[in-house]
Amino acid sequence: MTDWARIRQDFPSLRNWTYLNSATYGQLPQSGIDAMSRYFARLEEYAASDFLSWYDDADLMRGSIGQLIHAEPSDIAFVSNAASALAWLLHGLDWREGDEILTLEHEFPNNLYAPWFARGVKFVETSWERFYGAVNSRTRLVLVSMLNYATGFRPPLEEIAPCLRERGVLLYVDGTQGVGGLQFDCSKIRPDMLAVHGYKWMLSPTGAGFCYIDSKLRPRVNPLVVGWRSHKTWREVDNLHHGKPEFGESAERYEGGGLPFTLLYAMDASVKIMLEIGPAAIEGRVLGLADAVRDILRDAGAEVMTGATPVVAGRFPNSDVSELARKLRERRIIVSARHGNLRVSPHFYNDEQDLAQFGAELRSAL
Repeated sequence: MTDWARIRQDFPSLRNWTYLNSATYGQLPQSGIDAMSRYFARLEEYAASDFLSWYDDADLMRGSIGQLIHAEPSDIAFVSNAASALAWLLHGLDWREGDEILTLEHEFPNNLYAPWFARGVKFVETSWERFYGAVNSRTRLVLVSMLNYATGFRPPLEEIAPCLRERGVLLYVDGTQGVGGLQFDCSKIRPDMLAVHGYKWMLSPTGAGFCYIDSKLRPRVNPLVVGWRSHKTWREVDNLHHGKPEFGESAERYEGGGLPFTLLYAMDASVKIMLEIGPAAIEGRVLGLADAVRDILRDAGAEVMTGATPVVAGRFPNSDVSELARKLRERRIIVSARHGNLRVSPHFYNDEQDLAQFGAELRSAL
């Protein structure tokens, strides 16, 4: 049986805050802080003379991430944020006049802003109810988040993906809001690209992220970033290749330059925690806590969206939720306000005492 109390002790910030806001920032575990410290100590000890071994470690991290999302290590590229991964895709594809990019309305700004810069491409927003009708012969790419950041809406990706494949439409999933709290199985969903910035549910520093890029997509998308690691023999540092680079076949081909190892070692520590607990156990814990949050919000008079999602949105018709979130913060309860909703997002490190404290302070603030 999972010892959640022991796991919680690895998150020092929770000693001083009732933190229910992982949809904004996840909390960094002490093991992640220690991993960064070990890296700095290693720099001092070896004067960076062992820098190629850092890349060996990065390859092991690809394997751990692949285990978490059911993908091969060769499918994983490291990325500083989801916006950069989306840029790889949008600028790497050979667009044709009249192509369409489709997304859901009320999406995260990444998926709303970037398509406007694809020349000659029509950008279409639709409601979920009209989604399938909006897919047509000109639709070339669908952009969708694993979870809606404001409401917690969870589109049925295992239903969407095969439908799009049958019609030759690419699927890009932003998993920043979800992966790490919920299970994601690339072998079942088979997105063309999954981008995850690790600072939310992956409990990592800002700037640490990864991208799954399907092997069938890679020949169609040229790397946007070209650097010293672009040529396939880049590890031969004593005699680096000069001339036109020949890219390797793995997703690493998109990285180009050096990696932010300090941040990646911290993310790796969080991935190891998640693999030790087990993604299924984490999802069960998170969804159970989220259900309890819904009950608290309803008892306080909120209109609450339902669904198997850890992003819980409650609307208080007669209250300013931004002011309500501010009052709760003054009571050391951290939640968010998003588009008229009070958004509460527990992770596996939260417990029943957190929820009881939130409920009591919410009633007081109201």
